[in-house]
Amino acid sequence: MNVLVLVGSLRAGSTNRQLADAAVAHLPEGTSATVFEQLADLPHYSEELDHDDALPQVARDLREAVADHDALLLVTPEYNGSMPSALKNAVDWASRPRGAAVVATKPAAVLGASGSPRAAQWAREDGVKVLTVAGADVLDDTVGVGSAFQAFEEGRLSDADLDLALRDLVRALAEKVEQARTAA
Repeated sequence: MNVLVLVGSLRAGSTNRQLADAAVAHLPEGTSATVFEQLADLPHYSEELDHDDALPQVARDLREAVADHDALLLVTPEYNGSMPSALKNAVDWASRPRGAAVVATKPAAVLGASGSPRAAQWAREDGVKVLTVAGADVLDDTVGVGSAFQAFEEGRLSDADLDLALRDLVRALAEKVEQARTAA
């Protein structure tokens, strides 16, 4: 199984990058994960650019990455009560062309970390909604880390119950991938 990780915080060392790393550490043995590192380079989605002769290489790279992976892990901070534009934009690019989008039926899960105690709740809800509308097969459950600046120790979540919830979510995503393979 191969998982593509989209991290909405573009800041090096962000708590959301730490959360992504903690989630990847819980992936089943033999699973690989790739963080798509070019979110900041994606132009805003525009139908004028969404043609073979005008398609930016970074958009092509994103679509190929989504197509080449078995599942998506969207990791979002919360900016002004929602997910950051970089993540929404990535989902917009992956959701086209309608009816043949690379994100369609792709198993996906949403995580989020925030400095607030609300644990990026609204951003996680928006992530689930946007991925669902785009056609992904999104897990209903999400994991949120509140007060995130104090939540990590040596790359792991310091709260054992929260770390267990993260492990369970990642395993549920792996099971969804296996179910999709079996059904195919």
